[in-house]
Amino acid sequence: MGLAARGRIVSGKLTKAVLLVTGLSGAGKSTALKTLEDIGWETIDNFPFRLVERLLKTEPASSRNDRDPPLALGFDTRTRGFEPGKLIELVKRLQKNQNYQISTLYLDCTGSELERRYAETRRRHPLALDRPATHGISLERTMLAPFRRWADHVIDTTDLTANDLQRQIREQFMVNKDAITTVTLTSFGFSRGIPNNIDLLFDVRFLANPFWDSELKLKTGQDAEVAEYISKDPAYPEAIEKILDMLKFLLPRYQDAGKAYVNIGIGCTGGRHRSVHVAERLSKDLRASGFSPNVLHRNLASRPMEALESMQKLNGNKGI
Repeated sequence: MGLAARGRIVSGKLTKAVLLVTGLSGAGKSTALKTLEDIGWETIDNFPFRLVERLLKTEPASSRNDRDPPLALGFDTRTRGFEPGKLIELVKRLQKNQNYQISTLYLDCTGSELERRYAETRRRHPLALDRPATHGISLERTMLAPFRRWADHVIDTTDLTANDLQRQIREQFMVNKDAITTVTLTSFGFSRGIPNNIDLLFDVRFLANPFWDSELKLKTGQDAEVAEYISKDPAYPEAIEKILDMLKFLLPRYQDAGKAYVNIGIGCTGGRHRSVHVAERLSKDLRASGFSPNVLHRNLASRPMEALESMQKLNGNKGI
């Protein structure tokens, strides 16, 4: 039984999708919930089940743009009020309410693999704090057996890496499959520090530096004369082509992996000439290839400082 992340239409009204996420400790419940949150679900772990009906009637936070997102509730044997029989009866009662579409995801794993994971992380099993992990795994498997039989979705994580599990969660429960990765190109000057949160960094200080041309010094990479000066560097055409090819190769893969933001840094010495022009050029080429990048120029308004440029020039690179 599949789950539509936005629910289904019943009598002209869109039902609210609610996914119950459970499974064996160490099988990946935390990873699953974090991934669901990343792709647009509202997630709550170990929420007391006696309060679930009240929760479902509560209005979503006013700060959410999607108003009423699908809801994922994580629970296991540690959840307050955990009694399999009563919980299943509660869920059956909720399923009779046509305002909700209730589904269950169960994360399974072999005992030997769970033992290995506990040994590797040196964590204690929550049901075997003073006994071998195998005792807690066996007890928990018995307690959760009714949910394993009843689950709509079962993922066995025995042979899955965390990335594999994240990929499966995205494929099955993506809220908006048309969501695109937000790409930002940031030009900056190395002399003023590297920006935070850069995913891909390109250093263009090898290109000819307009700063040392007295007529271009006070201009920026957004001026046509500066762009022409930089583009005459013999290395420029091939460098732009290679950077662009790399971005066109990587960006679709980041999107497939569910990465919400990709920040690309383009750096030169002062952050006013080469990095600005290259960021603008790459932005134009990426748009022509179907992407919609944002462009930020961190140091565009900074005062030209010959001391910084001279310090870099001592390195002996003609472009610096």
